[in-house]
Amino acid sequence: MARTLTGEVSSDKADKTIVVKIQTRKTHPIYKKQYSVTKKFMAHDEKNEAHTGDKVQIAESRPLSARKRWTLVKVVETAHVKHVEAEGEEA
Repeated sequence: MARTLTGEVSSDKADKTIVVKIQTRKTHPIYKKQYSVTKKFMAHDEKNEAHTGDKVQIAESRPLSARKRWTLVKVVETAHVKHVEAEGEEA
């Protein structure tokens, strides 16, 4: 069974690739203070269905490129606010 992670899409600019940030909380071994650690994973998105801000689930797979070792399983939740590029107005 492949390992799965859930995180937020931080970039979808590349074709068929998304960058997913996974945020975890850790406790310092000596001081016992909790802190958050953010790690980025590049995942393969075959249909370009995930966009920035979406919550997604990714699964471990074979190496697909130099940095891609994960594939998109499903989009859990879509972003509430989507950024729309403003078209150039001609005057």
